[in-house]
Amino acid sequence: MKFRGKITDIACLNHFTRVVTTISKLTKTCVLRLTPDHLFFILPGKVTNGGVGMWCQLLQVRWFSSRIIFSHKLLLQPSVSGWTNLQLFHLMLQENLANFFQEYQMEGVTSEVQEICLEVSPEPWSRALKTVQSAKSVKLKLTRKHCACVTVAAELPTLSSVGRVVTHDVPVDVIPRRLWQEFQEAGVPDFDVSVYLPPLKTMKSVVDRMKNLSNFLVMEANLNGDMNLKIQTDLVSVTTHFKDLGNPAWGVDSSQDGGPSQSRDPEVMAEVTVDIRKLQQFLMGQQVNPSKALCNIVHQNVVHLVLLHEDVSLQYFIPAVA
Repeated sequence: MKFRGKITDIACLNHFTRVVTTISKLTKTCVLRLTPDHLFFILPGKVTNGGVGMWCQLLQVRWFSSRIIFSHKLLLQPSVSGWTNLQLFHLMLQENLANFFQEYQMEGVTSEVQEICLEVSPEPWSRALKTVQSAKSVKLKLTRKHCACVTVAAELPTLSSVGRVVTHDVPVDVIPRRLWQEFQEAGVPDFDVSVYLPPLKTMKSVVDRMKNLSNFLVMEANLNGDMNLKIQTDLVSVTTHFKDLGNPAWGVDSSQDGGPSQSRDPEVMAEVTVDIRKLQQFLMGQQVNPSKALCNIVHQNVVHLVLLHEDVSLQYFIPAVA
């Protein structure tokens, strides 16, 4: 069982640091799942029991010009009409992909099972990466010292001929294979409405103000690209309206299995009441600067938030309050 990665590009290092920092703002511990082509940060929250869930996917494999590209035209073709939401979501990830690590090697628990699952605390990893932003290169390696660790070794610039290397050992726990079934991708829910999110800074500002008035917030959206954030108490009712946000093609045309979106009235709102603190935590933590931000709503059940940025996807599930 081995893992070793090396980052030599400063932009990749900064981007990777932002991703890890975002994860650290969302959870104290999570699962790091390593495969030959991907890195996953997973919070297997029991959404059905009121907990949040998270799935962050970093693509390491380099895709060539023959890869499938997500587009509105593609989704309107008959060849995709039977695809699941999860398959369509993965198409959205296959745009402008590049490698995080310029060198990447891993060996799984066996030659047949090329995976490693580790329980990690992202906060010390984030702190270690922030201290080496000027490094010439950064190596990440699974090591065993006083315990299992992910070692972050940074080669720093120097004016002399003597190299300087700073090392951080971040303790991890190796997760046995019998527990791995908990860390599989849950899939994109069969949502009623999918809509693009407004600018996240604007949304955060609104939610921060609403948090002072109520512990719960209603998120609602329709297939005309409208979204409302509202709170209702015995003393006050406040609603913020976002118009013409647009709906992803998969949300308008893609109820490929004949689901509710195909026959849904575009004016009718799907809504979920959520714990406003959980939504605020998501908005405060994100540093990915996504190129796309989506919200999928299962009426009175769950909000599925998605951030997409080149080779990174972050999914966050917030359940409805009982």
